[in-house]
Amino acid sequence: MVWAITHHDTLQQLLNDPRVGKNARLWNTFNEGRLPEGWPLLNFVTVPGMTTADGEDHRRLRGLVTQAFTPRRITELQPRVEALTATLLDRVAGLEGEFDLREHFAYPLPMQVIGELLGLALSQQDELHALSNTLVSSSATPKAAVAAQRGLFALLGSVVEAKRAEPGDDLTTDLIAARAEGDRLSEQELVGTLLLMLVAGHETTLNLITNAVRALLAHPEQLQQVLDGTYPWSAVVEETLRYDSPVGQFPLRYASEDIEVGGVLIRRGEALLASYGAAGRDAGHYPDADRFDLSRQPARHLSLGHGPHFCLGAGLARLEAETALRGLFGRFPKLALAEGHTPEPIGSFVSNSVRTLRIRLH
Repeated sequence: MVWAITHHDTLQQLLNDPRVGKNARLWNTFNEGRLPEGWPLLNFVTVPGMTTADGEDHRRLRGLVTQAFTPRRITELQPRVEALTATLLDRVAGLEGEFDLREHFAYPLPMQVIGELLGLALSQQDELHALSNTLVSSSATPKAAVAAQRGLFALLGSVVEAKRAEPGDDLTTDLIAARAEGDRLSEQELVGTLLLMLVAGHETTLNLITNAVRALLAHPEQLQQVLDGTYPWSAVVEETLRYDSPVGQFPLRYASEDIEVGGVLIRRGEALLASYGAAGRDAGHYPDADRFDLSRQPARHLSLGHGPHFCLGAGLARLEAETALRGLFGRFPKLALAEGHTPEPIGSFVSNSVRTLRIRLH
Protein backbone atom coordinates (compact mmCIF):
# COMPACT_ATOMS: atom_id res chain seq x y z
CA MET A 1 0.00 0.00 0.00
CA VAL A 2 1.32 3.43 -1.00
CA TRP A 3 -0.61 6.59 -0.14
CA ALA A 4 -0.16 9.56 -2.50
CA ILE A 5 -0.33 12.72 -0.38
CA THR A 6 -1.70 15.39 -2.71
CA HIS A 7 -3.26 18.00 -0.38
CA HIS A 8 -0.97 20.79 0.76
CA ASP A 9 -1.93 20.86 4.43
CA THR A 10 -1.88 17.08 4.81
CA LEU A 11 1.52 16.85 3.12
CA GLN A 12 2.94 19.64 5.29
CA GLN A 13 1.69 17.87 8.40
CA LEU A 14 3.12 14.48 7.44
CA LEU A 15 6.48 15.84 6.29
CA ASN A 16 7.01 17.09 9.83
CA ASP A 17 5.43 14.14 11.67
CA PRO A 18 7.95 12.13 13.77
CA ARG A 19 5.85 9.01 13.12
CA VAL A 20 6.79 9.22 9.42
CA GLY A 21 10.26 7.89 8.58
CA LYS A 22 12.54 7.54 5.56
CA ASN A 23 14.25 4.24 6.31
CA ALA A 24 12.98 1.46 4.01
CA ARG A 25 13.17 -1.00 6.88
CA LEU A 26 9.93 0.59 8.09
CA TRP A 27 8.14 -0.52 4.89
CA ASN A 28 6.29 -3.84 4.98
CA THR A 29 6.58 -4.37 1.22
CA PHE A 30 10.36 -3.96 1.35
CA ASN A 31 10.82 -6.15 4.41
CA GLU A 32 8.70 -8.94 2.95
CA GLY A 33 10.68 -8.98 -0.31
CA ARG A 34 7.67 -8.12 -2.47
CA LEU A 35 9.40 -5.53 -4.65
CA PRO A 36 9.94 -6.77 -8.23
CA GLU A 37 13.49 -7.35 -9.39
CA GLY A 38 14.92 -4.30 -11.12
CA TRP A 39 12.29 -1.95 -9.67
CA PRO A 40 13.46 1.43 -11.09
CA LEU A 41 12.81 3.39 -7.89
CA LEU A 42 14.76 1.01 -5.64
CA ASN A 43 17.76 3.32 -5.46
CA PHE A 44 15.61 6.16 -4.16
CA VAL A 45 14.52 4.11 -1.14
CA THR A 46 17.78 2.31 -0.35
CA VAL A 47 20.69 4.66 -1.20
CA PRO A 48 22.69 5.33 2.01
CA GLY A 49 22.53 8.98 3.00
CA MET A 50 20.33 11.78 4.26
CA THR A 51 17.29 10.92 2.14
CA THR A 52 16.91 7.47 3.73
CA ALA A 53 17.98 8.24 7.30
CA ASP A 54 15.95 9.14 10.37
CA GLY A 55 16.47 10.59 13.84
CA GLU A 56 20.01 10.78 15.18
CA ASP A 57 21.41 9.11 12.06
CA HIS A 58 19.84 11.79 9.85
CA ARG A 59 21.03 14.60 12.11
CA ARG A 60 24.57 13.17 12.05
CA LEU A 61 24.66 12.96 8.26
CA ARG A 62 23.06 16.36 7.74
CA GLY A 63 25.43 17.91 10.25
CA LEU A 64 28.45 16.50 8.41
CA VAL A 65 27.19 17.78 5.06
CA THR A 66 26.30 21.18 6.51
CA GLN A 67 29.94 21.63 7.55
CA ALA A 68 30.86 21.52 3.88
CA PHE A 69 27.70 23.11 2.36
CA THR A 70 27.42 26.34 4.31
CA PRO A 71 25.31 29.44 3.50
CA ARG A 72 28.53 31.43 3.33
CA ARG A 73 29.88 29.15 0.59
CA ILE A 74 26.63 29.61 -1.37
CA THR A 75 26.80 33.41 -1.03
CA GLU A 76 30.38 33.37 -2.25
CA LEU A 77 29.22 31.52 -5.36
CA GLN A 78 27.15 34.43 -6.69
CA PRO A 79 29.94 36.04 -8.80
CA ARG A 80 30.73 32.63 -10.31
CA VAL A 81 27.07 31.93 -11.11
CA GLU A 82 26.79 35.36 -12.75
CA ALA A 83 29.95 34.77 -14.80
CA LEU A 84 28.77 31.34 -15.98
CA THR A 85 25.38 32.81 -16.89
CA ALA A 86 27.02 35.53 -18.97
CA THR A 87 29.24 33.00 -20.77
CA LEU A 88 26.28 30.76 -21.61
CA LEU A 89 24.26 33.72 -22.88
CA ASP A 90 27.16 34.69 -25.16
CA ARG A 91 27.09 31.16 -26.60
CA VAL A 92 23.32 31.25 -27.00
CA ALA A 93 23.57 34.58 -28.86
CA GLY A 94 25.84 32.87 -31.36
CA LEU A 95 23.30 30.15 -32.17
CA GLU A 96 21.43 30.70 -35.41
CA GLY A 97 17.65 30.49 -35.55
CA GLU A 98 16.05 28.34 -32.88
CA PHE A 99 17.66 26.42 -30.05
CA ASP A 100 16.72 24.20 -27.13
CA LEU A 101 16.93 26.39 -24.03
CA ARG A 102 16.93 23.33 -21.79
CA GLU A 103 20.02 21.83 -23.44
CA HIS A 104 22.03 24.99 -24.09
CA PHE A 105 21.25 27.10 -21.01
CA ALA A 106 19.09 25.56 -18.27
CA TYR A 107 21.22 22.40 -18.03
CA PRO A 108 24.86 23.57 -18.27
CA LEU A 109 24.51 26.32 -15.65
CA PRO A 110 23.54 24.21 -12.58
CA MET A 111 25.57 21.23 -13.82
CA GLN A 112 28.75 23.27 -14.00
CA VAL A 113 28.06 24.92 -10.64
CA ILE A 114 27.51 21.64 -8.79
CA GLY A 115 30.34 20.06 -10.77
CA GLU A 116 32.78 22.72 -9.60
CA LEU A 117 31.45 22.47 -6.04
CA LEU A 118 32.05 18.72 -5.98
CA GLY A 119 35.36 18.98 -7.82
CA LEU A 120 34.19 17.04 -10.90
CA ALA A 121 36.11 17.25 -14.15
CA LEU A 122 34.23 18.76 -17.09
CA SER A 123 34.67 15.47 -18.93
CA GLN A 124 32.69 13.68 -16.18
CA GLN A 125 29.72 16.03 -16.02
CA ASP A 126 27.84 15.02 -19.18
CA GLU A 127 28.19 11.32 -18.35
CA LEU A 128 26.92 11.90 -14.83
CA HIS A 129 23.97 13.89 -16.18
CA ALA A 130 23.04 11.12 -18.63
CA LEU A 131 23.19 8.51 -15.88
CA SER A 132 21.14 10.62 -13.45
CA ASN A 133 18.54 11.24 -16.19
CA THR A 134 18.11 7.49 -16.51
CA LEU A 135 17.93 7.13 -12.74
CA VAL A 136 14.98 9.54 -12.41
CA SER A 137 13.21 8.29 -15.53
CA SER A 138 10.07 6.20 -15.12
CA SER A 139 10.34 4.98 -18.71
CA ALA A 140 13.78 3.37 -18.33
CA THR A 141 13.84 -0.43 -18.40
CA PRO A 142 14.78 -2.19 -15.14
CA LYS A 143 18.06 -3.24 -16.76
CA ALA A 144 18.87 0.35 -17.76
CA ALA A 145 17.94 1.69 -14.29
CA VAL A 146 20.21 -0.82 -12.55
CA ALA A 147 23.04 -0.06 -14.98
CA ALA A 148 22.65 3.69 -14.38
CA GLN A 149 22.75 3.20 -10.62
CA ARG A 150 25.90 1.08 -10.84
CA GLY A 151 27.49 3.55 -13.25
CA LEU A 152 26.82 6.49 -10.95
CA PHE A 153 28.21 4.73 -7.89
CA ALA A 154 31.29 3.60 -9.79
CA LEU A 155 32.00 7.04 -11.24
CA LEU A 156 31.43 8.86 -7.96
CA GLY A 157 33.53 6.25 -6.17
CA SER A 158 36.39 7.03 -8.53
CA VAL A 159 35.96 10.75 -7.73
CA VAL A 160 36.32 9.98 -4.01
CA GLU A 161 39.47 7.93 -4.65
CA ALA A 162 40.98 10.75 -6.70
CA LYS A 163 40.21 13.35 -4.02
CA ARG A 164 41.74 11.19 -1.31
CA ALA A 165 44.92 11.00 -3.37
CA GLU A 166 44.89 14.71 -4.30
CA PRO A 167 42.61 16.81 -2.05
CA GLY A 168 41.19 19.99 -3.53
CA ASP A 169 39.16 23.05 -2.59
CA ASP A 170 35.80 21.36 -3.12
CA LEU A 171 32.90 19.75 -1.29
CA THR A 172 34.04 16.20 -1.95
CA THR A 173 37.33 16.88 -0.18
CA ASP A 174 35.47 18.62 2.66
CA LEU A 175 33.06 15.69 3.05
CA ILE A 176 35.94 13.24 3.21
CA ALA A 177 37.46 15.30 6.02
CA ALA A 178 34.21 16.26 7.79
CA ARG A 179 33.74 15.03 11.34
CA ALA A 180 30.94 15.02 13.86
CA GLU A 181 32.09 13.99 17.31
CA GLY A 182 34.90 11.99 15.70
CA ASP A 183 32.56 10.23 13.27
CA ARG A 184 33.20 10.22 9.53
CA LEU A 185 30.89 9.45 6.66
CA SER A 186 31.18 5.78 5.74
CA GLU A 187 32.22 4.97 2.18
CA GLN A 188 28.62 4.14 1.22
CA GLU A 189 27.27 7.24 2.95
CA LEU A 190 29.87 9.43 1.24
CA VAL A 191 29.07 8.17 -2.27
CA GLY A 192 25.33 8.25 -1.50
CA THR A 193 25.63 11.86 -0.33
CA LEU A 194 27.53 12.85 -3.46
CA LEU A 195 24.82 11.17 -5.55
CA LEU A 196 22.10 13.13 -3.74
CA MET A 197 23.97 16.41 -4.17
CA LEU A 198 24.67 15.73 -7.84
CA VAL A 199 21.08 14.83 -8.79
CA ALA A 200 19.37 17.39 -6.55
CA GLY A 201 22.02 20.00 -7.37
CA HIS A 202 21.37 20.09 -11.10
CA GLU A 203 18.25 18.13 -12.14
CA THR A 204 15.87 20.18 -10.00
CA THR A 205 17.39 23.55 -10.93
CA LEU A 206 17.44 22.57 -14.60
CA ASN A 207 13.70 21.88 -14.33
CA LEU A 208 13.07 25.04 -12.32
CA ILE A 209 14.72 27.32 -14.90
CA THR A 210 12.98 25.54 -17.80
CA ASN A 211 9.58 25.64 -16.12
CA ALA A 212 9.95 29.32 -15.19
CA VAL A 213 10.83 30.36 -18.75
CA ARG A 214 7.93 28.33 -20.11
CA ALA A 215 5.49 29.92 -17.64
CA LEU A 216 6.68 33.46 -18.38
CA LEU A 217 6.41 32.98 -22.15
CA ALA A 218 2.87 31.69 -21.65
CA HIS A 219 2.01 34.77 -19.54
CA PRO A 220 3.60 37.75 -21.37
CA GLU A 221 1.68 40.30 -19.30
CA GLN A 222 3.32 39.01 -16.13
CA LEU A 223 6.72 38.82 -17.81
CA GLN A 224 6.36 42.51 -18.67
CA GLN A 225 5.57 43.28 -15.04
CA VAL A 226 8.83 41.64 -14.01
CA LEU A 227 10.79 43.49 -16.68
CA ASP A 228 9.34 46.84 -15.58
CA GLY A 229 10.12 46.12 -11.93
CA THR A 230 6.60 45.51 -10.61
CA TYR A 231 7.64 42.07 -9.36
CA PRO A 232 11.14 40.77 -8.52
CA TRP A 233 12.68 37.69 -10.11
CA SER A 234 12.40 35.97 -6.75
CA ALA A 235 8.60 36.09 -7.16
CA VAL A 236 8.95 34.24 -10.47
CA VAL A 237 11.06 31.53 -8.84
CA GLU A 238 8.69 31.02 -5.89
CA GLU A 239 5.53 30.97 -8.01
CA THR A 240 7.13 28.55 -10.46
CA LEU A 241 8.08 26.26 -7.58
CA ARG A 242 4.41 26.21 -6.56
CA TYR A 243 2.78 26.25 -9.99
CA ASP A 244 5.07 23.80 -11.79
CA SER A 245 7.21 22.05 -9.19
CA PRO A 246 10.52 20.72 -10.57
CA VAL A 247 9.92 17.53 -8.57
CA GLY A 248 6.55 15.93 -9.24
CA GLN A 249 6.73 13.17 -6.63
CA PHE A 250 9.50 11.98 -4.37
CA PRO A 251 9.57 8.40 -3.02
CA LEU A 252 9.14 7.34 -0.26
CA ARG A 253 8.23 7.80 3.41
CA TYR A 254 6.77 5.20 5.79
CA ALA A 255 4.44 5.14 8.78
CA SER A 256 6.29 3.85 11.85
CA GLU A 257 2.93 3.48 13.62
CA ASP A 258 -0.75 3.89 12.76
CA ILE A 259 -1.52 7.50 11.77
CA GLU A 260 -4.98 8.98 11.29
CA VAL A 261 -5.03 12.05 9.10
CA GLY A 262 -8.00 13.69 7.40
CA GLY A 263 -10.26 10.88 8.50
CA VAL A 264 -8.04 8.28 6.81
CA LEU A 265 -6.04 5.63 8.67
CA ILE A 266 -2.51 5.04 7.41
CA ARG A 267 -1.35 1.80 8.97
CA ARG A 268 2.08 1.04 10.34
CA GLY A 269 4.43 -0.16 7.59
CA GLU A 270 2.52 1.51 4.72
CA ALA A 271 4.34 3.89 2.38
CA LEU A 272 3.62 7.54 1.62
CA LEU A 273 4.44 9.38 -1.60
CA ALA A 274 5.08 13.12 -1.35
CA SER A 275 3.23 14.56 -4.36
CA TYR A 276 4.74 18.05 -4.50
CA GLY A 277 3.31 18.88 -7.91
CA ALA A 278 -0.24 18.10 -6.82
CA ALA A 279 0.15 19.93 -3.49
CA GLY A 280 1.19 23.08 -5.34
CA ARG A 281 -2.08 23.01 -7.28
CA ASP A 282 -4.29 22.21 -4.28
CA ALA A 283 -7.40 24.34 -4.80
CA GLY A 284 -8.29 23.90 -1.14
CA HIS A 285 -5.13 25.77 -0.15
CA TYR A 286 -4.43 28.17 -3.03
CA PRO A 287 -7.13 30.42 -4.49
CA ASP A 288 -7.27 30.00 -8.27
CA ALA A 289 -4.56 27.34 -7.92
CA ASP A 290 -4.16 26.65 -11.66
CA ARG A 291 -3.29 30.27 -12.40
CA PHE A 292 0.34 31.42 -12.63
CA ASP A 293 0.15 34.55 -10.49
CA LEU A 294 3.19 36.57 -9.42
CA SER A 295 1.07 38.67 -7.06
CA ARG A 296 0.21 35.63 -4.95
CA GLN A 297 0.77 36.34 -1.26
CA PRO A 298 2.13 34.74 0.74
CA ALA A 299 4.15 32.81 -1.85
CA ARG A 300 4.51 29.64 0.24
CA HIS A 301 4.89 26.12 -1.12
CA LEU A 302 6.34 22.72 -0.25
CA SER A 303 8.38 22.12 -3.41
CA LEU A 304 11.69 22.34 -1.51
CA GLY A 305 10.40 20.06 1.23
CA HIS A 306 9.44 20.75 4.82
CA GLY A 307 10.56 19.63 8.23
CA PRO A 308 13.83 17.81 8.98
CA HIS A 309 14.37 16.86 5.31
CA PHE A 310 14.00 20.40 3.92
CA CYS A 311 16.27 20.80 0.90
CA LEU A 312 19.79 21.68 2.04
CA GLY A 313 20.55 23.26 -1.37
CA ALA A 314 17.45 25.50 -1.49
CA GLY A 315 19.53 28.67 -1.27
CA LEU A 316 21.76 27.63 -4.16
CA ALA A 317 18.79 26.64 -6.35
CA ARG A 318 17.16 30.03 -5.77
CA LEU A 319 20.42 31.87 -6.46
CA GLU A 320 20.99 30.02 -9.74
CA ALA A 321 17.40 30.34 -10.97
CA GLU A 322 17.09 34.06 -10.19
CA THR A 323 20.47 34.82 -11.77
CA ALA A 324 19.66 32.75 -14.86
CA LEU A 325 16.24 34.35 -15.43
CA ARG A 326 17.45 37.89 -14.79
CA GLY A 327 20.34 37.42 -17.21
CA LEU A 328 18.33 35.64 -19.89
CA PHE A 329 15.45 38.10 -20.14
CA GLY A 330 17.70 41.09 -19.50
CA ARG A 331 19.76 40.07 -22.53
CA PHE A 332 16.86 38.82 -24.68
CA PRO A 333 13.62 40.55 -23.58
CA LYS A 334 11.86 39.48 -26.80
CA LEU A 335 12.53 35.79 -26.21
CA ALA A 336 9.70 33.66 -27.60
CA LEU A 337 8.65 30.06 -27.97
CA ALA A 338 9.58 28.64 -31.38
CA GLU A 339 6.67 28.70 -33.80
CA GLY A 340 4.75 25.44 -33.82
CA HIS A 341 6.69 23.97 -30.91
CA THR A 342 4.62 22.05 -28.37
CA PRO A 343 6.76 21.00 -25.40
CA GLU A 344 6.33 17.36 -24.33
CA PRO A 345 6.52 16.26 -20.69
CA ILE A 346 9.53 14.30 -19.45
CA GLY A 347 8.76 10.62 -18.99
CA SER A 348 9.56 10.63 -15.31
CA PHE A 349 7.78 9.79 -12.10
CA VAL A 350 10.07 12.09 -10.11
CA SER A 351 11.30 14.83 -12.42
CA ASN A 352 8.68 17.34 -13.66
CA SER A 353 9.45 19.41 -16.73
CA VAL A 354 9.54 19.14 -20.54
CA ARG A 355 11.95 17.25 -22.77
CA THR A 356 12.84 20.30 -24.84
CA LEU A 357 11.97 24.00 -24.90
CA ARG A 358 12.58 25.33 -28.38
CA ILE A 359 13.23 29.07 -28.30
CA ARG A 360 13.82 31.91 -30.76
CA LEU A 361 15.66 34.99 -29.54
CA HIS A 362 13.89 37.66 -31.60
